[in-house]
Amino acid sequence: MAGIRVFDLTRILAGPSAMQLLGDLGADIIKIERPGQGDDTRKWGPPYIKDADGNDTTESAYYLCANRNKRSVTLDISKPEGQALAKKLIAQCDVLVENYKTGGLAKYGLDYASLKKEFPRLVYCSVTGFGQTGPYAERAGYDFVAQGLGGIMSITGEVEGEPVKVGVGIADLMCGMHSAVAILAALRHRDATGEGQHIDACLLDTQVSWLVNEATNYLVSGQVPVRRGNAHPNIVPYQVFKASDGYIILACGNDGQYQRFCDFAQVNHLASDPRFLTNPDRIRNREELIPLIQAVTATQPVSYWVDGLERCNVPCSPVNRIDQVFEDPQVKARDLTVQMDHPLSPDPVTMLAYPLKLSGTPATYRLPPPLLGQHTDDILSDMLNMKAEDIAALREKGVV
Repeated sequence: MAGIRVFDLTRILAGPSAMQLLGDLGADIIKIERPGQGDDTRKWGPPYIKDADGNDTTESAYYLCANRNKRSVTLDISKPEGQALAKKLIAQCDVLVENYKTGGLAKYGLDYASLKKEFPRLVYCSVTGFGQTGPYAERAGYDFVAQGLGGIMSITGEVEGEPVKVGVGIADLMCGMHSAVAILAALRHRDATGEGQHIDACLLDTQVSWLVNEATNYLVSGQVPVRRGNAHPNIVPYQVFKASDGYIILACGNDGQYQRFCDFAQVNHLASDPRFLTNPDRIRNREELIPLIQAVTATQPVSYWVDGLERCNVPCSPVNRIDQVFEDPQVKARDLTVQMDHPLSPDPVTMLAYPLKLSGTPATYRLPPPLLGQHTDDILSDMLNMKAEDIAALREKGVV
């Protein structure tokens, strides 16, 4: 994506994660931040980067997770001078991404309706909680709210427990991923026709879209899905079981895998029992089957099941803590972390890497997450040919 430039008015996670994705693939991301404050997540700590003396700096780990390969410009778009500068920068960008409340940029003349005539080739992506239309359009949106309203919490958690959110901001992340894909499609259309367009992306819509099989189960059957803990609504056995020293995931995706599990576990009577012969049989009789399997798995340690079932081609894994994830040999082999120098840290900072492997155009790690306003002078000078004294005057007024 080298040669694509983005005017990035997003903060928190949904928009920034999408922009980091495009940045990893080569796009030039100009992150616009409010002078003196910046992205809210800069303060979402601890933990923070430590300086050479072991003291906390201004950069939180949360901010680091979604902001590499960007250049930070401080710009107050509430001021007329800031709006004028914004338009000059937008004129040299291919994409504008924002996550203000619906209609929030209209008062600054930076909404799509205000910009589309002046910049007909601009791809403009709005990321909100509830979209540009509908009765909730003007509400503020947060990942937690989207998870609750969008149904995923109703099917997450123990059967008799309370609804539980996913452990990371998955509604934000999925909205960001969908936004990035839509931007790429819109750029393809722009290149073919010369026409930009407006992308209306929101947390609720994308949250509902990834209810996937559980939503379709309901739409086909009319039966409301319920929480099953770690069990699967359409496959049995496919859940967490206790071992003698921890937990394993047993994922028998077909009848052959179930038969091989029973053989390895020396419970062949469960393989031949007519109640459990096929997956539909096992779904109908899961309440009888699961305790029988649990009684067997509890007799041996995690390593026994993971190693043995792997040899039998039965999907099985431990339930790793985060520290164990990064010690896993497969994770290490896949290069899922990257180290980058950071101006506030004496040592390289370790971050998650871009996860996909492109044979011809792999992800690149050019810039660490920027300090607030780190690139303001460079960008205004290089892109707008502004002189140092003019930039200093704007800074004195609080515009940059």
